[in-house]
Amino acid sequence: MTQKQHPRRTLLTRATLLTMKPGGEVIPDGSVLIEANRITGIYRAGETVPDLSSGDTVDLGGKFLLPGFVQTHVHLCQTLYRGRAEELELLQWLGDRIFPFEASHNEGSMHASAMLGIAELIGSGTTTVLDMGSVGYEEEIIRAVGETGFRAFVGKSMMDLNDLYPALRESTADSLSATRALAEQWHGSYGDRVRYAAAPRFVLSCTDRLLRETSELVREFPGMLLHTHASENRGEIRAVRERCGMENIEFLDHVGLLSPKAVLAHCIHMSEREIGILKTTGSTISHCPSSNLKLGSGVADIPSYLSHGLPVTIGADGAPCNNSLDMFHEMRLASLLQKPKYGPKAMPARSVLEMATREGAKALGLGADLGTIEKGKLADLIVLDLDNIWDSTGPAEDPFAAVVYSAGPRNVDSVMIDGRWVYRHRQYDTLDPAAVRRNALAQLGKLLERMG
Repeated sequence: MTQKQHPRRTLLTRATLLTMKPGGEVIPDGSVLIEANRITGIYRAGETVPDLSSGDTVDLGGKFLLPGFVQTHVHLCQTLYRGRAEELELLQWLGDRIFPFEASHNEGSMHASAMLGIAELIGSGTTTVLDMGSVGYEEEIIRAVGETGFRAFVGKSMMDLNDLYPALRESTADSLSATRALAEQWHGSYGDRVRYAAAPRFVLSCTDRLLRETSELVREFPGMLLHTHASENRGEIRAVRERCGMENIEFLDHVGLLSPKAVLAHCIHMSEREIGILKTTGSTISHCPSSNLKLGSGVADIPSYLSHGLPVTIGADGAPCNNSLDMFHEMRLASLLQKPKYGPKAMPARSVLEMATREGAKALGLGADLGTIEKGKLADLIVLDLDNIWDSTGPAEDPFAAVVYSAGPRNVDSVMIDGRWVYRHRQYDTLDPAAVRRNALAQLGKLLERMG
């Protein structure tokens, strides 16, 4: 779709602001002024609000205004085959289903898969993701992100080993050169909404040389991230130990991949030594509770990680190992999973919502620009209408709990990214959802034909 032009000044009034600043500041009946793509004013009830003679004034009528959700681990390349890799453990899931699907992608199916995922993410309040693509056609994911007004770190999956599915493998030199070329072309593109994250898939799919040279490459690009999977499955961990002679996290540190730029998906099974390594290196864990349960991988001990001072964020992972890209579901599950072991006060709603907003932004190196509602920050915002979840007793005492435990995509009224509405009153502005679905079905049929 052709993107509409929006006013360069927007004033949002009568909002309940969940700022997500440290301390849990909530501003009832607040107003937010946005000029171009940044927040330039925040006003409390009774304070003088600018009169916009030119621009757009939007009365939110008491709806919640939050920073957009930041998901730190997704696979847009996999959205097209949701529901086609069921009830398998990780290594069989990859070798029998996911890798064959990914190997059958072409330009059209990759773009359709990304568009389908982005539509779901926007409609459920996610405004930024850290995405891992497949070996090929990364440009199609980038194009989908760019044309929809979305924000993402993107990176082709790097695999120069693949005993599970040898057809989906590249040479070490090709993997490194393609990653460099993509980073040089796209890092900071689309008005800096697209940035690059080098993405070696996991230890078992990468040679030592690939991992070492990738860590060197990441250091060359300011703002680039390192994105990989780690310690997700006990069989994976045994195989890493047999090949490398050390534990998964130890080996990643040994080859130089761990740093504050590194985001590691899962980290379910770790020793105390490995926890200490992550703390020392400043690496971030992306917690994916639905995926970890569905693949039978386990439950990450997040309260323990937090008590050790590890940065923890949240991601939905891919549609075939979750069947949803819904951050509300991940937040609720992340909180509830820990309560039988640690008690009802474990993983409080506000802390989980911080992981989904402020902590996610910090993990991506975007803490100065995203994750809270503050002057000077980028206007990536979501509007939640919670009227349909209140019962006769009225609004809940704790607004953070209302979002984490009661809300869902049905409550997402509007979404703004980079100061522009991409979703307004439950209508998309930068994509046609019906056309996206039709194209996805057509491309899936062609992909299945290619698979035979």
